[in-house]
Amino acid sequence: MDLTDEQKQQVSQWVAAGEGLAEIQRKLESEFGAQMTYMEVRFLVDDLELDLVDKNAPKADLDATANDKPAVDAEASLVDDGPSGSGQVKVEVDPVQRPGAMVSGTVTFSDGESMGWQVDQMGQLGLIPGPTPGYRPSEDDIMEFQTALEVELRKKGM
Repeated sequence: MDLTDEQKQQVSQWVAAGEGLAEIQRKLESEFGAQMTYMEVRFLVDDLELDLVDKNAPKADLDATANDKPAVDAEASLVDDGPSGSGQVKVEVDPVQRPGAMVSGTVTFSDGESMGWQVDQMGQLGLIPGPTPGYRPSEDDIMEFQTALEVELRKKGM
């Protein structure tokens, strides 16, 4: 879907306000009726030459690094190898991708449960069930997973 100049300006404002790709994706659908995959939103932000910012990052860090790399070492702030239930999510990218996936890996949620994930050829993100039948991560863990995934992919130049 092609966005109008006004809609593109709104996306720019969301990015400047520190919104992540998942939140921008939701707002595009709710405010403009534009159903886009996570990857399509990521490409849109790239096409608009916008740099995502971490709205929780200290201002000094944003100024020091705004032109050359992501504002914060997000792995340090989002991923913690602490005990289960610590409120942290860990994302890893597979060195060899799953068949049919553009990129894949594993995620360990804050409660210690793990699942596989993949982004398919259409750019859609999906979770692959883990060893616990019927397991569903919390909404907070899903949001944190999407943010941590974005950071990991950016570090790998994807």
